[in-house]
Amino acid sequence: MKQTLLVALFIVLVSPLYAQDEIRWMSMNEALAAQKKVPKKIIMDVYTSWCGPCKLLDKNTFGNKDVIKFVNNNYYPVKFNAEGTESITYQDFTYTNPNYQEGRKGRNSQHLLANALKISGYPTIVFFKENGDLIQPIVGYKTPEQIEIFLKMIANDDYLKLTTGEAWQEYQKNFKGEF
Repeated sequence: MKQTLLVALFIVLVSPLYAQDEIRWMSMNEALAAQKKVPKKIIMDVYTSWCGPCKLLDKNTFGNKDVIKFVNNNYYPVKFNAEGTESITYQDFTYTNPNYQEGRKGRNSQHLLANALKISGYPTIVFFKENGDLIQPIVGYKTPEQIEIFLKMIANDDYLKLTTGEAWQEYQKNFKGEF
């Protein structure tokens, strides 16, 4: 009994130290439901099963301890297969992938949500406001150092002030990365 209690106590005390070992991915439906309880921005990793850069983004960038910690603390992270079959209700419309072909090798049809978000390449990282409205998609593989500016700019609402190309250039020039 005493040993069981010690093991349980150890798990309770040590598990928070390991809670940041990976991003706590959820579905878009789960993230939208969570937003209704506790408003928080959403970051969506849009990938496909055949995409090499998507796998690198997952391993190198979303596996980075600084990225993991920042994403888990500041966003609801969503993993979304742009060619998958998940049914997603977003802004009063249910998106599916009616042309999906089971067992097909390589590319499959694009999910209607990916199409609605105008996803044109993979991977794409999409940011959403606390109310679920779209902020911005960012296409292509990003290293932890490259994604940091976007993660922080959007989490801190700095993007709202960047209304010109010059303002964006100035923001980039003054940004001090920590990852």
